[in-house]
Amino acid sequence: MCEVFLGLGSNLGDRAGLLDKAVTALELLGKATRSRWYETAAVGLPGAPTFLNGVVRLETDIAPDELLRRTRDIERQLGRDPLRRTGSRTIDIDILFYGRQVISRPGLTIPHPRLHQRAFVLVPLADLAPDFVHPVLGKTAVEMLAEVDRAGVKAA
Repeated sequence: MCEVFLGLGSNLGDRAGLLDKAVTALELLGKATRSRWYETAAVGLPGAPTFLNGVVRLETDIAPDELLRRTRDIERQLGRDPLRRTGSRTIDIDILFYGRQVISRPGLTIPHPRLHQRAFVLVPLADLAPDFVHPVLGKTAVEMLAEVDRAGVKAA
């Protein structure tokens, strides 16, 4: 079993309901626990509806490539357009960490390359696993969070 962290977000439709449905679907892949949901501004999307974001810890034996395929399937089932990877969305599921593995190949980069710059990921990650150490940066979730502006992230 591997400890995996997934970032979830939604800014269209019943955001909380969609996030809860995503967690329920993820529970079929392994033992899942989630952070609180956080209301956040849509980064890089002026005028877009605000997001609800959170992080899920998943204990699973599903390999990284298969996990990516399954999270994309969950996104599609919850109304995500698979051809539109940016902009407003019903659901977004990103693999943040897969244990301490470092993977870099077309279509899959783990750890997520921008997570250390994103308060909307780091706030819920620090809630769920404050002492988790980024395998490349060597910093805990709390240490990474201390380096970003978290002003736009509020508990929902």
